[in-house]
Amino acid sequence: MHIAILTFDGFNELDSLIAFGMLGRLRLLGDQDWRVSIASATPRVTSMNGLTINAHCGLAEACSADAVLIGSGMKTREVAADAAIMDQLHLDPARQLLAAQCSGTFLLAKLGHTANLAACTDLTSKPWVQAAGVNVVNQPFVAQGNVATAGGCLSAQYLSAWLIARLKGLDAAREVLHYFAPVGEKDLYVERALGHLHASGQLSQTLFNS
Repeated sequence: MHIAILTFDGFNELDSLIAFGMLGRLRLLGDQDWRVSIASATPRVTSMNGLTINAHCGLAEACSADAVLIGSGMKTREVAADAAIMDQLHLDPARQLLAAQCSGTFLLAKLGHTANLAACTDLTSKPWVQAAGVNVVNQPFVAQGNVATAGGCLSAQYLSAWLIARLKGLDAAREVLHYFAPVGEKDLYVERALGHLHASGQLSQTLFNS
């Protein structure tokens, strides 16, 4: 099972790395078939605050993943305008789960995967996400079918929980959420996150790979 986190220059550390840490928890628990990758158009990428990291895989490999999460960043609109990058992104919600956070929703829209769907983004990105024809809703998370979006840096936990619930089941999502939640607030965090999934009708869906 492979989850690729699309991460470009100028990326928001919280979007990509919170998801990377939460999703990677399953491998630490012994699931050797579970793989989480930072995927980029270049071997190395530098964040909006100057953190440089190595990519695990390129865009072609990311497009064959079971799930793809698109993080946000300061240069998202530049990425969207770069045909050399966008032409490599052959994503398909019929065969994989697609998730996007904040300005990542703009890329998802430019790829044609938000048509007729409600979607979330951050307040800064909202005007140009709307200009791309997206129906932006004022909530942190929404999922319809195999496409999910979230708005706000700390909403990465909701996308992570959604991906785990869909790919590995509700118990796995609950365990990961509980592990990362603040002490003294764990039940509250788990309840709130799973409440978002329930509101989107996601808890009644079978595993994506079943």
